Amino acid sequence: MDYPEMIDNPPSMFPSDVVARAKKIMARAPGGTGAYSESKGLKVLREDVAAFIETRDGVKADPERIFLTDGASQGVNVALNCLIRDRNDSIMIPIPQYPLYTATIALLGGHYSPYYLNEENGWSMDIAELERSAAQAKKDGKCLRALAVINPGNPTGQCLSPENMREVVKFCEREGMVLLADEVYQQNVYGEGNTSMGLYDKSLRASHGFTSFRQVVAEMGSSCQLMSFHSVSKGVVGECGRRGGYLELENICDSVQDQILKLFSVGLCSNISGQVMVGAMVAPPKPGDPSWDLFKSEFDSLYDSLKRRSQKLSKALNEMPNVSCTYIDGALYAFPTVHLPPKAVAEAQAKNMVPDAFFCLELLDATGICVVPGSGFKQKEGTFHFRTTFLPPEAEFDDVISKMGAFTKEFMAKYA
Repeated sequence: MDYPEMIDNPPSMFPSDVVARAKKIMARAPGGTGAYSESKGLKVLREDVAAFIETRDGVKADPERIFLTDGASQGVNVALNCLIRDRNDSIMIPIPQYPLYTATIALLGGHYSPYYLNEENGWSMDIAELERSAAQAKKDGKCLRALAVINPGNPTGQCLSPENMREVVKFCEREGMVLLADEVYQQNVYGEGNTSMGLYDKSLRASHGFTSFRQVVAEMGSSCQLMSFHSVSKGVVGECGRRGGYLELENICDSVQDQILKLFSVGLCSNISGQVMVGAMVAPPKPGDPSWDLFKSEFDSLYDSLKRRSQKLSKALNEMPNVSCTYIDGALYAFPTVHLPPKAVAEAQAKNMVPDAFFCLELLDATGICVVPGSGFKQKEGTFHFRTTFLPPEAEFDDVISKMGAFTKEFMAKYA
């Protein structure tokens, strides 16, 4: 796409299906990657996204209700821009949370209402907790505008069950709130029976694999207003520097969609290379294509390695003293509880530090391993966590786990 002359010179450089796909995109993007597209993004690529969604969910999707974005963050920003009018407008966000939400809400002059995920039940969403948060917001004079859900979870690594998701949709219906579905980790689902190709072929998806909120809304025949986000930054693709993603609207009225289009028009369009990357993510080679074997081999290798590392990290964390962690269902992270001894808490306070930040800095100093304090994501009062990832190369992963375990054992003994 960036150097079209390479397509036919020499003819054998790329598999024929790759050449055909590049030519298809270029035929409908005459300006190449250096020209603006429609503000929604190139239609040929939005059609690919719609076909992907239809295959994934079994429900038809409309390319005109899809906006290609500079990563999922731009889509979230636009959605919140539409929803927040002033300080009285509140967005319900999960705790622990991904800081994009609190930061953007603050920037737009809005308010957030926290709801706590249920760690004891695998970081699920508890409807009684949602109702508590909503009631508090109303008591404080806030207007509830939307509920944000991150599934699979960051930083918690959970994957919501369809039953839990249906409860959430009904809650949004009752409260008249927009549902913001942050689903950027949908390829990263590791439960028993899940495969790398589950998103592209429903017959290969485990019964407890990823389910989108769009599928749940459609199957319920719900009128719930839904904005869904996806990205090339996560999953198996992991091309975060390409800045590609999409926003899809469901049950959003045309007049609101027109305003969303105006907001995208301010920035003219998302970057074209990122748009093309989205197309590559949602429309990979198919069985029988010349490039299928190479694609499948590389994709499976990456996915299977992530799955092995997620399982290894879950097991290792739960074997460390004073550490407990829910099973990592999805995403790229674990968010274990660390039960800090009173002496460690006192030492942190004496140094004017948050206790879990003290633990994390001690770990960094002793081993060079960097994890993020749970306080950076917010957490229940009196609990301490840290977020870690299983992204270190697999060849180095045992050493990372060993060092973390040895440090934790020494730390807990020191402050016992």
